[in-house]
Amino acid sequence: MKRKHVTLAVFIGTLLGPAFLIQPAVTQAAPKKIEITAKRFTFEPAEITVEQGEPVVLELKSVDVTHGLRIRELHVDVKVNKGATTEASFTPTSVGDFVAHCSVFCGSGHGKMTFTVHVVKKP
Repeated sequence: MKRKHVTLAVFIGTLLGPAFLIQPAVTQAAPKKIEITAKRFTFEPAEITVEQGEPVVLELKSVDVTHGLRIRELHVDVKVNKGATTEASFTPTSVGDFVAHCSVFCGSGHGKMTFTVHVVKKP
């Protein structure tokens, strides 16, 4: 009788054991991809809006000279050569407006070359 109970317990444990070991899959949101074109002395688009906690990939392309994109508060700092494309990834943790600047001197209008990231709370 005792042997039947042990055998039954082992059998049930074999069937149910893996169910307790398998962890539910955590779905990760695909990053929001945003294309940005840098050219003297603008970024197009000049501003974007993203959600707090949402992974973002900025795809930066330069059409004329080497440019950079630095957003200190979001820890983004990339450089892109003429005719090339590069990516920068970030996930904003704070809500607010963050101003980016071209981080590579590109001519007389360099100081006015800005880009704004608006981070909003998820609805």
